Amino acid sequence: MEKMSRVTTAHSSAISGRTMFCHLDAPANAISVCRDATQVVVAGRNIFKIYALEEEQFVEKLNLRVGRKPSLNFSCADVMWHQMEENLLATAATNGAVVTWNLGKPSRNKQDQLFTEHKRTVNKVCFHPTEVYMLLSGSQDGFMKCFDLRKKESVSTFSGQSESVRDVQFSIKDYFTFAATFENGNVQVWDIRRPDRYERMFTAHTGPVFCCDWHPDDRGWLATGGRDKMVKVWDMTTARAKEIFCVQTIASVARVKWRPEKKFHLATCSMMVDHNIYVWDVRRPFIPFATFEEHKDVTTGIVWRHQHDPHFLLSGSKDSTLYQHMFKDATRPVDKANPEGLCFGLFGDLAFAAKESLISSDANRKPYPGGDRRYPIFFFKKPDPTEQFAHVSSALSVFETDLDSNRMDWFVKTAQLYLLCGKPFAELCDHNAKVARELKRPQVSTTWTMLRIMFSDPANPTTPGLNHSKVGTLPLMNSFNMKEMSSGLGPERGLERGKGESRQDNIHMEPGNLHISNNNEGCLFGVPSENEETEGSEGQAEYMFGDAELDDDDLYSMEHENTTEEQECTLPQEAFQLRHEIMDNPSAPEHLQQDKADSPHVSGNEAEVTFLTPIESFSLISISQPLFSPQLPASFFCPIVREMLSYYAEQGDVQMAVSVLIVLGDRIRKEIDDLTQEHWYMSYIDLLQRFELWNVSNEVIKLSTCSAITCLNQASTTLHINCSNCKRPMSNRGWICDRCHQCASVCAVCHHVVKGLFVWCQGCSHGGHLEHIMSWLKSSAHCPAGCGHLCEYT
Repeated sequence: MEKMSRVTTAHSSAISGRTMFCHLDAPANAISVCRDATQVVVAGRNIFKIYALEEEQFVEKLNLRVGRKPSLNFSCADVMWHQMEENLLATAATNGAVVTWNLGKPSRNKQDQLFTEHKRTVNKVCFHPTEVYMLLSGSQDGFMKCFDLRKKESVSTFSGQSESVRDVQFSIKDYFTFAATFENGNVQVWDIRRPDRYERMFTAHTGPVFCCDWHPDDRGWLATGGRDKMVKVWDMTTARAKEIFCVQTIASVARVKWRPEKKFHLATCSMMVDHNIYVWDVRRPFIPFATFEEHKDVTTGIVWRHQHDPHFLLSGSKDSTLYQHMFKDATRPVDKANPEGLCFGLFGDLAFAAKESLISSDANRKPYPGGDRRYPIFFFKKPDPTEQFAHVSSALSVFETDLDSNRMDWFVKTAQLYLLCGKPFAELCDHNAKVARELKRPQVSTTWTMLRIMFSDPANPTTPGLNHSKVGTLPLMNSFNMKEMSSGLGPERGLERGKGESRQDNIHMEPGNLHISNNNEGCLFGVPSENEETEGSEGQAEYMFGDAELDDDDLYSMEHENTTEEQECTLPQEAFQLRHEIMDNPSAPEHLQQDKADSPHVSGNEAEVTFLTPIESFSLISISQPLFSPQLPASFFCPIVREMLSYYAEQGDVQMAVSVLIVLGDRIRKEIDDLTQEHWYMSYIDLLQRFELWNVSNEVIKLSTCSAITCLNQASTTLHINCSNCKRPMSNRGWICDRCHQCASVCAVCHHVVKGLFVWCQGCSHGGHLEHIMSWLKSSAHCPAGCGHLCEYT
């Protein structure tokens, strides 16, 4: 009989090598190593080969895929090399077959036995660790079968009464025990002598459990890994399985293997996303002990090279490579971990962690390298630094803030009182500004007021009760002395100030009110002539002076002084010279009927000044005209509003950013990219839900225009109801219960099925149409169903 040459090693210390790899012909699904750690078998959908592990490289020894048209028996989902019989292999085929291979056969085809009892893909095969002829398999059909290789069929069938079996593993210490993991998250422990029922079952993960592995030294520890990205270690010696360690990974766990000679170390690889292999110390589950990062695609199989050697790890991957990893070449993530940390709490508390050596008073004190001085030195064994976690300890300091000074009451009140829709834009801004002002947030209040000024329609009146100047008013005629202007207007233009009106020093006039007429010299600067009505006119006689409205005589009033000499006509620095306060004003402008020379308001020298010609008048008016349009488009303010929103968001006030975004709507929405808007919305909604402001959160979701936000309140909105007769859950979408065949929602008043709005009493569970129940309870307090309960409609 032909036998393959191999080197048998008595001790794992004789194993040597380096980190190396070889390219495979196809992606690997599983790998397994022989007992003496000199050869490895690689199996996959299109590969089934044996490689020798030499000092410097992998050497292909045997290709088990023979024949011109290889059958599906060669398409392997799993492979295992027997640890007692060096020539015996077993594979799990994707067609549901379990195949054994005898490497000692002289023919090219090494297939030994074929078992086709499974109906679906076989996911796992496992040899008994000490019994040569016992083989266990787990399949997608939910059954586990135990084969005696001396017979042509299985000797036992185990039904998990569940979904597909993902992994089966014989216990190393208990001869008759094996564990099986399932798609539904359960783990079952069986005794091979009792195929009728499992010994124990427990839910290990919230999803499929893909792998499990018994601890090689501790008979009671079982490690499991699942789709929930967790690796859990269970103590099986207690009456109920007890979780003693849990490691949170970043992807679904496909394989888990305990590290030899290291009680707390295990290796894992992921089923997708993550290509690395991690070695974890289950006592420190937050960061891997070591990492192998060589593979460029998902790792599909891992195995320690020898059951007593923790320094060599073999792995196969979908990137069609086979690697041997040396543990001393692994990456140590803990070396890159930052021992300093800083974090703010929700209410402003500050937590700060730093190395104890940086903040401790004993920072210069070095520890004794041999260990504790209280014990004799010969008791100490110098630890291997490659097998030790970096001993870095940090001291945590927490700085608490005064709760009264950092309370978030303003956030809650603002969210509840803000109006985001339902009223005109100007009213929304005024209301929100008032809310912010009452909460002592002046900057936010001013921002709302500025938004109203920027984006309101100038034609629409603002808040009633306030005399605001029209949008776009500009200072006019601020370069003329009123004394000089009055000399060209004539005595009939002087008007008296009405009683009770306040004096304004800064006088502003709308450019739209200026009117120049060459044909009618009696109407200059929009001042009406004698035969025109002056009071109550809405036309050109209306002036806007700052925050108050002034009469014509404020603009063209004359000074009460007689100058002996006419001054040179110059443009002074001030627009209007101050005059004394007029104590008493006549009820009627009687001076309009007087002659220019007889006017008491005009001095004799002023009366001799000639009238301004139309050309001269026009030149004066031209100087007072604005240099730009008084009404700016709303788009003019969009850049500064965008910067303002970004400022509030960066300061952490996403409430203001989102509220302005909703109120402005299309005015500003196009100026901000969708990702930024979505980030603001998500942050604000998260804060609202933390403070349990569910209604406000739902309103913000409804008013948003981001598709990723509007769908948030469309998920998990299913209402599960029970039948009012049999009290069991309603399984269909109709009004008839499948179990008792009675109408579930019948009105207690009209006895018809309620297909619309349904109201019920929380005390007796009877109800019906809303209108019927309301009208019934107006005249009677008892339940209309006759149960005797005193119902109350609130």
